[in-house]
Amino acid sequence: MPSRRTVLAAGAGVTAALAVDGPAYADDPRPGELLARMTLEEKVGQVFVSRVYGHSATAPDQADIDANLRELGVRTAAELLARYRLGGIIYFAWAHNTRDPGQIAELSNGIQRASLGQPHGLPVLISTDQEHGAVCRVGRPATLFPGAMAIGAGGSRTDARTLGRLAGRELRAMGIRQDYSPVADVNVNPANPVIGVRSFGADPAAVGALVAAEAEGYRASGVAATAKHFPGHGDTTVDSHTGFPVITHSREEWETLDAVPFRAAIAAGIDSLMTAHILVPSLDDSGDPATLSRPIVTGLLRETLGYDGVVVTDALDMAGVRTKYGDARVPVLALKAGVDQLLNAPDLDVAWNAVLKAVRDGELTERRLDVSVLRILRLKARLGLFDDPYVGTAEVGRTVGAPEHLAAADRMAERTTTLLVDEGSLLPLSPRTHPRLLVVGADPASPTGTTGPPTGVLAAALTALGFRATALSTGTAPSAETIAGAVTAAAGADAVVVTTYNVTAADSQRTLVEQLAATGRPVVAVAVRNPYDVARLPSARACLATYCWTDVELRAAARVIAGTVAPRGKLPVPVRRADDPTQVLYPIGHGLTY
Repeated sequence: MPSRRTVLAAGAGVTAALAVDGPAYADDPRPGELLARMTLEEKVGQVFVSRVYGHSATAPDQADIDANLRELGVRTAAELLARYRLGGIIYFAWAHNTRDPGQIAELSNGIQRASLGQPHGLPVLISTDQEHGAVCRVGRPATLFPGAMAIGAGGSRTDARTLGRLAGRELRAMGIRQDYSPVADVNVNPANPVIGVRSFGADPAAVGALVAAEAEGYRASGVAATAKHFPGHGDTTVDSHTGFPVITHSREEWETLDAVPFRAAIAAGIDSLMTAHILVPSLDDSGDPATLSRPIVTGLLRETLGYDGVVVTDALDMAGVRTKYGDARVPVLALKAGVDQLLNAPDLDVAWNAVLKAVRDGELTERRLDVSVLRILRLKARLGLFDDPYVGTAEVGRTVGAPEHLAAADRMAERTTTLLVDEGSLLPLSPRTHPRLLVVGADPASPTGTTGPPTGVLAAALTALGFRATALSTGTAPSAETIAGAVTAAAGADAVVVTTYNVTAADSQRTLVEQLAATGRPVVAVAVRNPYDVARLPSARACLATYCWTDVELRAAARVIAGTVAPRGKLPVPVRRADDPTQVLYPIGHGLTY
């Protein structure tokens, strides 16, 4: 591995000191000096952030080599960097980048070696989506914290800041220096299919405070946080991965609702912002998605809000940005709109050559490209990547999943579990009065692929607390036969705990809860994703909301059910009546305790 001195020479050519915190990094001369020496092709490469398959930069498995050849035209990450001189790489679990912390660190080091080994070699800004809760790319043994809406239920800026600091410390130990988190969208639409519990809540000021706090935590850890999805994806019924959402907020509504968390993020000095593939006619009536809108990215974000940090697109393989223009036009239009980083183009060769041609033809000036490259280089300088882009394997073992981090996550989760209903003071349950528990319900796949299933985790946690708990998975759409089996099993239990997952009006999960309640056994419902489930579960005597179904939230719910901790969470979103959505059943701030 090259020494620090070699890295300085290869990556920067100078040995000036670097101010890691504060705005002083903008005065570091190295980014400007590097930019002056770069070829046009190297500049074009810097604005792209791409996926690549494999656990290793040089020796991936054959299946990953085949996937790289099929999608990227190269065999390995090292070849990808040599061909396109990329500024960034994004890690995904499905791309087999994130097997375990030690492997991730080695992959990161291999990527840096491959890039720095090129002429005028530059360090790579490695990124991922580690939001915690419903979206995580790195699973156990890394620490998995409560997700955004759970943190919103806790309402603690200290917890949000701690999450950013500790999660960032673990990412940095694995060589990941840009996290596409926190979500700054204000989730005011219960039907939102893509944001939901990934948002801190429905109150703009509360969301803004938590976004700013989490960003401060990441910044303190030396990782670039990314507020997303500008100008606001919280009020939509369409998923921009699969369609083209339209936001009908007026300009005034946008100012008082969607803009507030982004203003807070900017005031907190956030390093990057991500655009959304959404149409907001009140902000730009051209029909273009925000990612490709100069009035939104340059006019609104740069000029009105005064943001001069790095702007990254949401993934360019998503339907929301591909409905109007072809894949060769999208990256050019995004740069013309004012973005800096082009994330995960579906065909990197087409996109890279399209940007190169646009500059050579004069459609996109090299000066415009230089502005974005300079922002990216300045961010790399602030993160210390010109001084030492490598990570040590010993640090990975000490940091990732450290006992103090795991304990902090557990304590944090205890402050987020929300008790919504408790008829007749059923809770807490005691092993003396209700020794036999049946845990049934939905077992959605873990967001990280390394936790769960929820019924098993809850049953194990309750057993550890003195109960005799049995798990029975009934799924998210239980059949009549499955429901009958659960009812039969309930006959041998003193109480039943049911996990629910996004219950709808005609959902058989409702039928399951009703028939279990009809047995006379007390039923405790645990909404493991959207808290809105409670409106459709009137037969449950007690209802809890955990806002996600990873182990840390489920273990906290078990402790609340057992009474070893009191519920402290408060709803960060309103829950409306199932029979009349114009009426609020439980307002923001609702939450019971013992």
